[in-house]
Amino acid sequence: MRLFVDTSALYAVLDADDARHKQAKCAWLALLEREAQMICTGYILVETVALVQRRLGMEAARVLLRDVVPLLRVEWVSEVSHEAGVAAFLAAGDRGLSLVDCVSFETMRRLGLDTAFAFDRHFEEQGFRCVPEK
Repeated sequence: MRLFVDTSALYAVLDADDARHKQAKCAWLALLEREAQMICTGYILVETVALVQRRLGMEAARVLLRDVVPLLRVEWVSEVSHEAGVAAFLAAGDRGLSLVDCVSFETMRRLGLDTAFAFDRHFEEQGFRCVPEK
């Protein structure tokens, strides 16, 4: 199984106080057990590290970078993918939709991925299946 991993899921896995932590941790462990290929972008890494550092502190950021990131395949965003994400972001005009989201959708489509480990409703709105399912 190949799937995209979003900041919303990574953060929920790491934050024991997150409302979705238990659900996220169970899904994460199941994906590891299945040896799923978990893919994210460099943009997701930057977004997640910044969020974890700000909310949970440097030790949590270290755990993310040392223990979690090595389990992910990182797709580095090309200029073409970035520009496609910018175009989608500007066309959407939705304050709740981020540039990182739009680049993620572009990356998923380019890689032929239809599933995301995510709690962000925008993935479903874009036609992707989310794990864990609601």
